[in-house]
Amino acid sequence: MVDSKPKRNRARKTNEAAEQWQSELQTLSFNEARTALELAIGKLQASDLEVEEMASLYQRAEAYAERCRNVLERVEQDVIEWDQPST
Repeated sequence: MVDSKPKRNRARKTNEAAEQWQSELQTLSFNEARTALELAIGKLQASDLEVEEMASLYQRAEAYAERCRNVLERVEQDVIEWDQPST
């Protein structure tokens, strides 16, 4: 019988790393997220990636793009509020 504890520990560490990365992602500024997105796109354009690595990198790129969108939407809402006449 094969011991499955190493796989469980590795999966738990992977999940913890993913949760930490997601938490850190939410603190990125627009410029930081855009730079990370550009770097991810550059790596994706390199054809020497393994399929699993490419899929993971694509998911990160999507998350960076979403962070950029969220920051821009928040700034847009701030500008709209500033532009409204006070009553």
